[in-house]
Formats: sequence, structure tokens, C-alpha cells
Amino acid sequence: MVEVFKTNVEDSSHADLLIEQIHKTYTHYTANFDLEDCDKILRVESKMSGIEPSSLINLLNEFGYDAEILLDEVAPVTRFEYL
Repeated sequence: MVEVFKTNVEDSSHADLLIEQIHKTYTHYTANFDLEDCDKILRVESKMSGIEPSSLINLLNEFGYDAEILLDEVAPVTRFEYL
């Protein structure tokens, strides 16, 4: 299971501290940030169980950061008609 979050984390040292805290709190999660992405992505993976998005969001909130689930948006399919 993988969950992707949009965050407002901008500093790599803060991201490292948050990753460390996530790994301590949720030992079966693997997490990383992509601060180069415009959404400052936090990607969390768990091979053992589901991911608890609200708990992760609360954890980031405790450190003064915002996070929200980044929803997959599928582009609409354009239908081509043949003449």
C-alpha cells in the first residue's frame, strides 16, 4: 500500500527529522519526501498493513506542518470519432 501526501515542508533538514519520526512511530512504514515537486510530496509505503492517513497528517501537524492526501486525478479520455 502506498499513500501520497501534499505538504508544506520546504526544508530538507526538517524533512529528514519528520522521516525519522515517521519511521520511529510507524516501524512498518517507509517514507520519503520529494521537495523538488511543487506539492512537496511525502510518499509513504507499507508492505505489512494499510496506511493511516489521518495519523500521519496529525503527526505532521504536531510539528507545525500541513499535509493532505494527494488524490490521483485521471485525465478524461477523449473519444475520437472516425469519419
